[in-house]
Amino acid sequence: MKTIIHVVQHLSPGGLETMVLNMLSFSDPHYRVFICSMEATSQHIVASWRQLVPFKHQIIGLNKPPGLSLSTIKKLGAVFKNYQADIVHSHHIGPLLYTSCALQHHHYPIKHIHTEHDAWHLNSYKHRLIQYIALQLSNPTVVADADFVRKKIHKIFKNCPIYTIKNGINPSRFTVGNKLHARDKLALALPAGSIVIGNAARLETVKGQRYLIEALQLLPSHFHLLLAGSGSMLSELQQLVHQYNLEHRVHFLGHIDDMPTFYQALDLFCLPSNNEGFPLSTLEAQACGIPCVANNVGGVSETLSTDSLLVNDNTAVTLSNAIQSLPYHGIHHNARDFILKHNHAQTMTKAYEKLYFSGENI
Repeated sequence: MKTIIHVVQHLSPGGLETMVLNMLSFSDPHYRVFICSMEATSQHIVASWRQLVPFKHQIIGLNKPPGLSLSTIKKLGAVFKNYQADIVHSHHIGPLLYTSCALQHHHYPIKHIHTEHDAWHLNSYKHRLIQYIALQLSNPTVVADADFVRKKIHKIFKNCPIYTIKNGINPSRFTVGNKLHARDKLALALPAGSIVIGNAARLETVKGQRYLIEALQLLPSHFHLLLAGSGSMLSELQQLVHQYNLEHRVHFLGHIDDMPTFYQALDLFCLPSNNEGFPLSTLEAQACGIPCVANNVGGVSETLSTDSLLVNDNTAVTLSNAIQSLPYHGIHHNARDFILKHNHAQTMTKAYEKLYFSGENI
């Protein structure tokens, strides 16, 4: 039986982490699959994210201290040895470096796959240097999760062959639902005839919730905004809502565990980010039949169906005009069909497994 170990920086709700969790869920039962988080202990990780409970025996936490940690490299190497890894799959630059270093001490071949989930960090010379060294150490097979990421990496590391495997979501979990029932489950007291816009992201400057609140003041009074997530910008965003007298139209929901219900409660999902890789939120919303308005950054354009709308900036005027231009009646089945065809987590997982074991028998 082949053993696959994913290496991530931390394991908490987020796009990259959800993608790895989906790969664990859809993996071939003939494989043993584990997720190794460099930060935190296994117990803390599982306690902090309920979705991980069914997979608690497949979670490994190294409890890495802050800063560069040679002991973590040794721990990671021990994990590869003790679990008899055949494949190690690193995600993002920190796990790439630690995995590449840990592999130097092994006396039997372990195949290294590395996925880049965005390319913005490569704007830093320091990060480019670290990535170059790590790639030289273990010579991994490199995968980009979006075409734009592949093109950016290729410009910097011209001699590095790169595959593209786009992220996928679980459409059995994110599915069409009843708007009114979903709003009841979220305990939303909305006036009849409300049009509900939603955003789910960390409340940080880069995610652009400020522009969405500014856009709301330009929209008719029956438009409401649901913000799911937490972060350092919460107080500032609440002050902005107060400044515009939008307290009765902007609803801060905090962290939401039941994301399918969140999307099902919406008429429209909006992603006004300043920076993105290949976002899962637009995939999840469309899988629930909800159209999206999204700023044209990173790989966002690769996630949208024809039912959704891409805008070239995230100013309040642009967002408000785009929001009003989309129809809000009924479920957008074309959006869901697009996700089923292009972004199913099972298809993504099988593509990776083909890359892991090409030419091999289980």
